[in-house]
Amino acid sequence: MWKQTGGWIGFIVCTAIPQWKMSSFSGDAIITAQATYEGLWMSCVMQSTGQMQCKTFDSLLKLDSATQATRALMICGILAGFFALCIGAVGLKCLTCLQDDEVKKAKVGIVGGILFIIAGLCVLIATSWYGNKIAREFYNAFTPSNSKYEFGPALFIGWAGAAMAILGGALLCCNCPKNETSYPPPRGYNKNAASAPKDYV
Repeated sequence: MWKQTGGWIGFIVCTAIPQWKMSSFSGDAIITAQATYEGLWMSCVMQSTGQMQCKTFDSLLKLDSATQATRALMICGILAGFFALCIGAVGLKCLTCLQDDEVKKAKVGIVGGILFIIAGLCVLIATSWYGNKIAREFYNAFTPSNSKYEFGPALFIGWAGAAMAILGGALLCCNCPKNETSYPPPRGYNKNAASAPKDYV
């Protein structure tokens, strides 16, 4: 369960930190005294002295559609991961919940695994979409050199968390319930009855 928990914590950290994209130093005439970061909720400027100043986005409606969709997918991933943790914990063999019915316990674990996979896919789509947007703007010939951005640490945290959640969810789904087939009990063979003489009328 540590893979799933680590992936879900990675979702929260990825969503909260502002380092989704950071200013690129690929141009010739650039100012290296400060670095600019931008996330889903705020933009920050870090001075060469280590001091960081952040400003939250004023209005949701002023954001572009890609950022709004990324926010929604990340929140969906966090919520799905939370419910997956609660449901998947019930399906663990180390807990006594539903211990009397192993088949039902295994099915609950599979539901938790499916939710983990859905949460991982939400985060993977969100981070990949945002990263693709950064790459397109970076290689756009009309983008000024001092306005180009590169991948921030948040994207790598999101990709790692999504991989852990999908892998952990797949492992939970592999815990399939055993199909128990019931057969009638074997009938005993009575030797005395077979050897007894039969009366013919």
